[in-house]
Amino acid sequence: MLSLLRRTERGLILAACAGLLLCARSFAAPPMDVSFVKQTDHLDIRIGDRVVATYVFADPEIPRPYFCNVMTMNGTRVTRNHPPDPVANKDNDDHAGYHPGLWLAFGDINGNDFWRNKARVRHVSIQELPGDSPNTRRFSVVNRYESTETPGAAICEETCVYSIRAEEDAYFIVCESELRALDTDVAFGDQEEMGFGLRLNTPLTVKFGTGTIVNSAGGANEKGTWGKTAEWCAGIGRVDNGQVGAMLMPDPRNFRPSWFHSRDYGLIVANPFAKKAMTAPDDDQTPPDSTRVATGKTLRIGFGVCIFEHPASSSPGLTGFYDTYLESIGMGADSRN
Repeated sequence: MLSLLRRTERGLILAACAGLLLCARSFAAPPMDVSFVKQTDHLDIRIGDRVVATYVFADPEIPRPYFCNVMTMNGTRVTRNHPPDPVANKDNDDHAGYHPGLWLAFGDINGNDFWRNKARVRHVSIQELPGDSPNTRRFSVVNRYESTETPGAAICEETCVYSIRAEEDAYFIVCESELRALDTDVAFGDQEEMGFGLRLNTPLTVKFGTGTIVNSAGGANEKGTWGKTAEWCAGIGRVDNGQVGAMLMPDPRNFRPSWFHSRDYGLIVANPFAKKAMTAPDDDQTPPDSTRVATGKTLRIGFGVCIFEHPASSSPGLTGFYDTYLESIGMGADSRN
């Protein structure tokens, strides 16, 4: 399995070299200090003097929080333009309100649809937390998931800590969410549209660009990764003379492994809820699963995203990125599946 993964990584490098363009781009290690700048409705995330991502906590069009306009530390766009650009994202501008960049969302909590924006996730608070070092900063948010049956009444309350960690060759966005059932039991449904998702920029997609989707088991593209469990799943494409991508990693401590809802048009979602939807979608004899949380109890889920840009002549080191993620959440490489 490891040799297959290494062959896959080598294949990505060779593919990038074969299409090498002659545009100049510097891959010198950028400044790694992480900082936040809070605005009225969003938080700018900076590494050095560059805004690399924006966390939006109040949007009149999208009633849930999300990250958008995610860039590498060199300034190359990784997530699709938000809102989609009619030229840059031509033929790839669907689901603008559902797929804004990076997001944690749920298509079914007690029958309420927070993925397709039919129910509201109300922002309560945001605050910066003490960082471990200049290259790691954290912020905490509190959100309330409101019922569509009783406007303003919350089903559950979420406390989520996001950590931003910059390394020389990549940076990490780590999500650690706790969802507490309030006045009634909470049931998380079984469907594809659940979990932590990302929407790749058009040039990085398989369908519209130079991209490849690869997972830790050696699967490639939608055909080889959709509906599969894996330690991680990454989308990688060639931009100028480099390899650019995003790698999505479920926390191994989640209540079960995640299946990946991965599409060649640029969507990758890590989903631990979709047991039937991902493994037996057409089997009428298999009932949908339900992940239940009793009143007053908490469901904890976590995910990490690695954003990277490398010269075509060197490997992105995907297994090394995963080990760094494990270390960042207090787990060693020996905890790998």
